[in-house]
Amino acid sequence: MEIKNKVFIVTGGASGLGAGTARMLVAEGARVVLADLQDEAGEKLAAELGQVYVHCDVTQEADGQAAIGAAQKLGSIFGLINCAGVAPASRIVGKNGPHPLDLFQKVVMINLVGTFNMSRLAAAAMSENTPEPTGERGVLINTASVAAYDGQIGQAAYAASKAGVVGMTLPIARDLSKAGIRCCTIAPGIFGTPMIFGMPQEVQDSLAANIPFPARLGRPEDYAKLVNSIITNDMLNGETIRLDGAIRMAPK
Repeated sequence: MEIKNKVFIVTGGASGLGAGTARMLVAEGARVVLADLQDEAGEKLAAELGQVYVHCDVTQEADGQAAIGAAQKLGSIFGLINCAGVAPASRIVGKNGPHPLDLFQKVVMINLVGTFNMSRLAAAAMSENTPEPTGERGVLINTASVAAYDGQIGQAAYAASKAGVVGMTLPIARDLSKAGIRCCTIAPGIFGTPMIFGMPQEVQDSLAANIPFPARLGRPEDYAKLVNSIITNDMLNGETIRLDGAIRMAPK
């Protein structure tokens, strides 16, 4: 499937991996809807790229439908890239007692349920598309994390949510195969995103030093390159791809 002249939705598109993906898609000639809760950053990037920003809580059906509607005004939706997510840390039993249940629920709601919510709504819209010459009607690209496999201390909620994203990748691809809609997931390692940049510099340097090669933090453009490959290679389906410089996370 070609990217040029296609319509894509990018959740979490106002910053980080989502913003990097939006920039790549626009550079390739796509029309993009940025769906995020960061209104100021989202509107600024949309204005810079000449695209559309929509305020969207991915856990809410009405917000998801609003993002779908905004995209359909631009044309048929052929791609959804789910980058919205949160990564708070808390041990299951810490100094202040057991892991807050509402925190666990929040992480799972945003990272897993939000991903599923947007995927189901986008897939329903894509199923109405006229197929490409390849037979495709669209592609869903979700974001997991190496924490799905190598969750560290304090990452029970985050790892569980991302493992859920990995776990639903193949069944979604199978569900949508007759409609010609693909589903893949990217599992990034340690990337230079607002989450990481909020940490002290020495912590960032330490994290980067643990990556075998290249010994640097991942960049949004690295993620965007893989998104490009998934979109344009119709044989990529039902797979989760680690994008991590060969890192395997230690307990802490």
